[in-house]
Amino acid sequence: ITYTIGSRPTYSLVSEMLEKALERLPENHQLLMHSDQGWHYQMRQYVRTLESRAIVQSMSRKGNCYDNAVIENFFGIMKSEFLYMKEFECIEHFKIELEKYID
Repeated sequence: ITYTIGSRPTYSLVSEMLEKALERLPENHQLLMHSDQGWHYQMRQYVRTLESRAIVQSMSRKGNCYDNAVIENFFGIMKSEFLYMKEFECIEHFKIELEKYID
């Protein structure tokens, strides 16, 4: 649905991604949001935002990449086709090239 990118994980990065995703969905859309157990996905603000939109939160079990195999596969392919094949001058150059790759 959407993504955000930053040089380090922050709650604002996750919050921005969630808001962008919610803007794209119809108001009464039923959704299951799956993530790993990252600290930002466990923050009360994040959980409340999901609850306020009746979004079911799902988290991978600790140390079990198979719970989220589809996205793990996507990132594996992206690294092989994109990340390891190019050199980037700076973070801005990386962001531009990543957007081209995803689109």
